[in-house]
Amino acid sequence: MLKVPFSPPDITEAEIYEVQEALRSGWITTGPKTKEFERKIASFVHAPKAVCLNSATACMELALHFLGIGPGDEVITSAYTYSASASVIYHVGAKPVLIDTAPGSYEMDYDKLEAAITERTKAIIPVDIGGVMCDYDRIFEIARNKKHKFHAGNELQGAFGRVIVIADAAHAFGATRMGKHCGEAADFTSFSFHAVKNLTTAEGGALVWREIPGVDNEWMYHQFMLLSLHGQSKDALAKVKPGDWEYDIVSLAYKCNMTDIAAGIGMAQLKRYAEMLGRRRDILSRYEQALSDLPVELLKHDADHYHSSRHLCMVRLLGKGQEFRNSLITEMAEIGVAANVHYKPLPMHTAYKNLGFDIQDYPNAYHQFENEVTLPLHTCLSDEQAAWVTDAFRKCYFKLAGGAHGTM
Repeated sequence: MLKVPFSPPDITEAEIYEVQEALRSGWITTGPKTKEFERKIASFVHAPKAVCLNSATACMELALHFLGIGPGDEVITSAYTYSASASVIYHVGAKPVLIDTAPGSYEMDYDKLEAAITERTKAIIPVDIGGVMCDYDRIFEIARNKKHKFHAGNELQGAFGRVIVIADAAHAFGATRMGKHCGEAADFTSFSFHAVKNLTTAEGGALVWREIPGVDNEWMYHQFMLLSLHGQSKDALAKVKPGDWEYDIVSLAYKCNMTDIAAGIGMAQLKRYAEMLGRRRDILSRYEQALSDLPVELLKHDADHYHSSRHLCMVRLLGKGQEFRNSLITEMAEIGVAANVHYKPLPMHTAYKNLGFDIQDYPNAYHQFENEVTLPLHTCLSDEQAAWVTDAFRKCYFKLAGGAHGTM
């Protein structure tokens, strides 16, 4: 029996070499590799600058801090996402506003998004589920339509003159939509390089942004450096200059910088990224073909106007419910295939129930969740393992549905 793990990291000798080089260099915290990785990330996504931090969560939270969003403000995000998209709003003292998905979709209902904007709304955090970018043209249209409700709380917010769009693109590094790379569509974009992501640094993330009229990119970069390193006016790399030890603490900030060890892994991954994305495309095509005759719906990763990063193979079991889905995952695990669920909507979790959210107010998100199963989709899969995933899915599906098993 083949064993297929859900999402192991794809680590080769190239990543090991970069880590060894960092270890031997004397720079294991934020140093030259991190700075070079930032430059390469910015270039890849066509952004003026990138800041590499220790998580995508830190990237989103620092973006909110940088913008001066806090108590009394509201930030809108999707009910169908991982907790990080909303917890960062709570962390800065603002009020999270959750929006239901559109019927049959993993994306926010954009009409409900527009209706939810109030005079307190300062930002929207769209979520690029599975690697498919949201409809940013529609989101910016909404932001422009609601300009009359936007009240800037500071000069920086005034430079936008509308609700600010901060993309949670944890899944979407390498995706494109309407000819734009993920990273040049939203005002700010947060990427995750966690161990299970398409491009990994073990733990880590990057924040990029578009040009803001009247705001200097170098000044912005420096503000994020301050926010990510205790408000310290110099990082370790700057302090090694002879006699240049002195620094100042200019604000009571945070500690979430990326290390050169992590950046080294990322540098090797970025060189391999086109090849890895191609392999994901191949595996997903095999899945789509093998499951095409079943009453299931796979997340669509390609259309004329967008191409996904193919982070997740999300499958809806049409006409089925939670009990069938959960049994399918268990049955597949028993024959060696690890599957998962993305995501349990936030209003179903205790922390969000305690904030007053109720899943009954998010029926579309619930219907997406109740029959969703995520199949392994990663670049460590062999052709044989990929075939076993779909064979196992078919076998377990027909066993539970009481139908013929088909070819095994």
